[in-house]
Amino acid sequence: MKKIKILIVAILLLLTAFFIKVGLTKSNDKKQDSKEKVHKKVDAFVVTPSLLVSEITVTGSLAAYNDVDLKNEVAGRVVKVNLQEGKFVRKGTLLVKLYDDDLQATLRKLRSQLAIQRRIYKRQTELIKVNGISQNDYEQTLLQVKTINADIAEEKALIRKTEVRAPFDGTIGLRDISVGAVVSSSTLLATIRTNHKIKLDFYVPEKYSSEVVNGMKVNFTMYNGNKLYDATVVATEHGIDDTTRNLKVRALITNYSKELVPGAFANVILKFGENPKALMIPTQAIIPQEGDKTVIVARNRKAHFVSIKTGIRKSSRIEVTEGLSSGDTIMSTGLLFLKEGAKLSYSTITK
Repeated sequence: MKKIKILIVAILLLLTAFFIKVGLTKSNDKKQDSKEKVHKKVDAFVVTPSLLVSEITVTGSLAAYNDVDLKNEVAGRVVKVNLQEGKFVRKGTLLVKLYDDDLQATLRKLRSQLAIQRRIYKRQTELIKVNGISQNDYEQTLLQVKTINADIAEEKALIRKTEVRAPFDGTIGLRDISVGAVVSSSTLLATIRTNHKIKLDFYVPEKYSSEVVNGMKVNFTMYNGNKLYDATVVATEHGIDDTTRNLKVRALITNYSKELVPGAFANVILKFGENPKALMIPTQAIIPQEGDKTVIVARNRKAHFVSIKTGIRKSSRIEVTEGLSSGDTIMSTGLLFLKEGAKLSYSTITK
């Protein structure tokens, strides 16, 4: 019996010691948590006005001001080729000639008929004055002259269709045919383009479409991104594309360079104005929420959650258009553990 009492007392002592230890541990944990809540240090950022250049960068491509696939209008056999690859030609230069001997023979026949009819018409003009010929015969001869003239004009048009001439001053591309080849109206003979006059096509998001006007200056860089080129907007489409919600813009490049090759990719920079009093904050200071954006503002050394509206983004910073004022201090770290009204302790404060 005595042994049982001793055992019970020992168990009670052990339980008492255990609960005392647990209580002390919880108390220490609470004190530690409270201490951390108060003394956990965060990084702060002071909102100050700064210069903001409103600009966007979009992708574009270069294109020759004039670029045409040379094709003949009628089928035939090539008898002459004047397509010097990579050479500059003037407008109207004969580039390709098709066989037209049959058409030339018909033209010569019509010209002979016209000469005879003109002599007849000249004699009848004298006879009609003395009533030596009827008015009907005279008019029939005149009709014959006019008909042959019309036939000659038609034949000349057919002969012109056997010739391919340069539609504008430009440089010939790669030739795809040779003398003796039989070609159709769909055969690609070569290409011609104006290299010293280049246009730049690019697309602007719908929200900026009203800012783009004719005469606007834009800059762009090529793949290496080292040199800045200039261009002037000359035209825009009449409406927004239904699929992409973008506006197509065309600009004319003002400073030609051999590096500017039609078809090349370009980064186009558009500037829409400057704001010398823009409020820019670090992007990591924003807490994204559904349909809203929030930042933590320090007021009387306590955390307060404030909804904001943002504007233009610049690398690691973003413009705040509503919700903050110059001189406000916001938190840029520790956003996950800070609660409304929590006491703040700063490790760094930047501007």
